[in-house]
Amino acid sequence: MSTVLISGGTGLIGRHLCKKLIGKGYSVSILSRTGFTEGEIPVFHFDTDKNEIDERAIREADYIVHLAGANIGEKRWTKNRKQLIVDSRVKTAQLIFEKVKEYNVKLKAFISASAIGYYGAITTNKKFSETDSPYTDFLGETCRLWEKSADSFEEIGIRTVKVRTGVVLTSQGGALAKMITPVKLGIGSAIGSGKQFIPWIHIDDLCNIYIKAIEDTQMHGAYNAVAPDFKTNREFTKEIAKVLKKPFWFPDVPDFIIKLLFGEMSEMILKGSSVSPDKIINAGYEFIFPGLEGALKNVLKIEE
Repeated sequence: MSTVLISGGTGLIGRHLCKKLIGKGYSVSILSRTGFTEGEIPVFHFDTDKNEIDERAIREADYIVHLAGANIGEKRWTKNRKQLIVDSRVKTAQLIFEKVKEYNVKLKAFISASAIGYYGAITTNKKFSETDSPYTDFLGETCRLWEKSADSFEEIGIRTVKVRTGVVLTSQGGALAKMITPVKLGIGSAIGSGKQFIPWIHIDDLCNIYIKAIEDTQMHGAYNAVAPDFKTNREFTKEIAKVLKKPFWFPDVPDFIIKLLFGEMSEMILKGSSVSPDKIINAGYEFIFPGLEGALKNVLKIEE
């Protein structure tokens, strides 16, 4: 069976994807800056500062899935943090590209993570699709550069897919863990206006889209990885409260509090538009969790 090399394979999405790929019979290896061992999966070291990647990792790969990147919501966006967010995505892709060319590796496909931040931290009535241009804010520019680095592979004849990901719902942390905490405490409320959309996707659907991108040779270019059930922040939080059987009645959290807490990063929380999944659906993907209620019950392990 083919070998899939995953950059960022020790992260939340990477670990889940590794398990699914192994379950389907793929051979999986990981690129890691830290050299952290992921069970019995081979882990190869890379260092963008030294322009180094373990040669075996690249030479043995049939497919590369590029997930590496600093967590965009982990810390306040200082100048240095913003540069790290960009460099951790772009420089890693550039290094992999250089080594693929140097070793003349005949990759079957290069599949890169991207994000719905491509469309910017804005709230509009427009539903964004893959044909729309990137927005000019930090998120939009980060995703533009991220995808541009992936396009280098397409330019040398390697099939390239870019997966623009929404908020990932998982039982193992991530954004949902932060969202459910106040609801569990009985103080669930909308953030800011509550009218901003939260395009989301269950982690199983996201990983299955990556697998489809590996296996479906007709897939090229960008695809929005978001579920078809569109929810505003208010609707999303109400759904969490409903599933957890907790109240939703506290006043909305004012914009200025979020801005004080998170600085520039608050735009990512206070803004958001709906995003269309039509392209991936038209490519033949069927969502396991198309609706928010079912997705929440699954990740929160709530039985019917």
